[in-house]
Amino acid sequence: MNNLYNSPTSPAPKQRAWYQKKRVLIPGGLVGLIILGSAVGGTEDTSSGTDAKPKPAVTVTETAAPDADKALEDLQETNEEAQDDLQEQIDKAEKSAEAEKPAVVPNVVGMNHADAMTVLHTAGFMVDENSISPGNTFILLNSNWKVCSQNPAPGATDVLRVTINSVKLSESC
Repeated sequence: MNNLYNSPTSPAPKQRAWYQKKRVLIPGGLVGLIILGSAVGGTEDTSSGTDAKPKPAVTVTETAAPDADKALEDLQETNEEAQDDLQEQIDKAEKSAEAEKPAVVPNVVGMNHADAMTVLHTAGFMVDENSISPGNTFILLNSNWKVCSQNPAPGATDVLRVTINSVKLSESC
C-alpha cells in the first residue's frame, strides 16, 4: 500500500568514475599547474660572475634660488586679501546683530488659539500649548479653542518660548 510515509524506493544514483569527480580533478589540476609553472619559470640565470658589477645610480639635481622679493610681494598680497575678507565678515556680523533686535512677546490673550499660534510663530517664538479646560481635554483642533492667558506676559523680551493656556470656545476662562 502506498501512502505519504512509505514512498516507493527510487534506484540508487549512478556512481561516477574517479576521474570525473571534482575532489580529484581540481587538486590534481592545481598540482599540475604548479609543476608546469616551476619548469617554465625556472630558467633565470642566478649565477654571479666576477665581471658583473652594478653601476652606481646618477642623480642630477638643479636648485634654483627663489626670488625673495617676488615671494615677499605674494605673501603681502595674500595677507591683504585675508584681512579684507575678515573685515567683510565682521561688517556682515555687525549688520545682522543690529537687525536682530530682541523680539517682543505680543498679546494673544482672547485670540483664537490657531491665530495666536500663527502670530507667535511668525514673531519667532516656540509655543507650548496647555489646555485649562475641565476634564483633562487635549487640544486637537486648535481653531475651536481660545487663549485665556499666556506666560510670559505681553511685552517681554529675551524670551524664546511662550506658553499659552486655552479653553474650548464654548467654555469661559
